[in-house]
Amino acid sequence: MSEREQPVAAGSTVLSAEARELYLTVIRGDGNLPTGPTAAQNDSAREELVKIGLLVPDSDDPTTFIAADPTQLSTSLSNSWQRQALDLLSRAVSLPSELQELAREFHAPKQPGGSIEHVQGKALIRQRVQHFRDSGMEEALALQPGGPRLPEILSGMIEQDLETLRSGTKMRTIYHASTRYHQPTRDYVATLARAGGQYRTLDEPYTRLLVMDRRVAVIPIVDDMSLAAFIYDPAVIDYLVEEVFERCWSRALEFDGARTVPQQVVSRLRQTIIDQMLEGTNHRVIARRLGISERTLARHIAEMRDDYKVDSLFQLGYVLGRKTQESAD
Repeated sequence: MSEREQPVAAGSTVLSAEARELYLTVIRGDGNLPTGPTAAQNDSAREELVKIGLLVPDSDDPTTFIAADPTQLSTSLSNSWQRQALDLLSRAVSLPSELQELAREFHAPKQPGGSIEHVQGKALIRQRVQHFRDSGMEEALALQPGGPRLPEILSGMIEQDLETLRSGTKMRTIYHASTRYHQPTRDYVATLARAGGQYRTLDEPYTRLLVMDRRVAVIPIVDDMSLAAFIYDPAVIDYLVEEVFERCWSRALEFDGARTVPQQVVSRLRQTIIDQMLEGTNHRVIARRLGISERTLARHIAEMRDDYKVDSLFQLGYVLGRKTQESAD
């Protein structure tokens, strides 16, 4: 690319006032650059005109410069600059994708670690989880609070979960103890347990957690699961597995879908209810934390009143408080 084909900066004039005046002087004379004592005064303007192409050496006398046609020069330079502009635009559009790999490496943490990504919207969250499932998993760990799932959700999941187990994935899931009273959940668990899935129930409050291959952990940011955090940091994932999931798993009781609810489950569930009541937690919050309905909670409280032979909730609280104090002493 010749020097004169270099485009000028946006907003700049093509010629300075001195160069313009010199060119007009040349064409109003005999068309040649004047020589003599004043020539040195026009050196910078002359160089500017030569650079852009409005003055060119005479073919018969290279020491003499003659004026070029501005119209022809304008057409030539305009076409050249437009081609350059289109080329620059094309390069500007393709540049981000060409440098994407280098940018990822530049921004990658210099120390071992990972990122945390917030994903908004239940549909997008499910899609992201499904992507990890479809990519193949060796292990899936889940803490599923909130009580029984809707039958239509369970029926929609069962074939996919069976296929996941048949592919060799190890699945361990913890539900609330209330799911043992829910027939669709029992049927779902019984079917998957026969295929190799492992299930347990926990009668205390816990938070939702999903870990896939210990490569990504998913936790809720809001209660309705419309916003979730996808965690890719190995250190954080290991902590969630060992300090959250495994501790819950060690306290949870095995669940194979059997209809009979072990007395140990009932006893531990009621002890949790007692603990929550003594802390002053209202019934609605207790029911939500334990994944049971308020009606089921009321039934457990009524049965505990019978067991302790009291008539009112106030009396039950008094008896339970004394019993807890005596145990502490």
